[in-house]
Amino acid sequence: MNHRIQMTVNGVKNEADVQPRMLLVHFVREVLNLTGTHIGCDTTNCGACTIVLNGRAVKSCTVLAVQADGGDVLTVEGLAKNGTLHPIQEGFWEKHGLQCGFCTPGMMMSAYTLLKNNSHPSEEEIRWGISGNLCRCTGYVNIVKAIRYAAEKIATEKK
Repeated sequence: MNHRIQMTVNGVKNEADVQPRMLLVHFVREVLNLTGTHIGCDTTNCGACTIVLNGRAVKSCTVLAVQADGGDVLTVEGLAKNGTLHPIQEGFWEKHGLQCGFCTPGMMMSAYTLLKNNSHPSEEEIRWGISGNLCRCTGYVNIVKAIRYAAEKIATEKK
């Protein structure tokens, strides 16, 4: 039996009938066609599916879509505004924070949540903030630089 759910995703209200066992990652990718959120492991190990649900970074491969009913979801597609990259996206571009790009959406969403909660993180805090996200290409050095860049840019924009 399907369940009718509604949630706001990237500022847009959405309603759909879903099976009770549908994962949030599949809802976002298959129902809403927002394919920036990646599916990597289905076991919460890689973090490629990380999105922001009600202000918290969550691995959407282990959240049921019905659990997000009534919630507010932000995906990597929702970071840019009016054609302008979010400072996190800009940081990954400017500081070469990606190689293959598979982990990048999840890294960005974890970084987004980190910077919402800590506007001036240390390198250690950045590394801890993204510790649930695996990258097999970069060695994390430029990812940390990208997040530090974003933190500085956000701080400058607030002045």
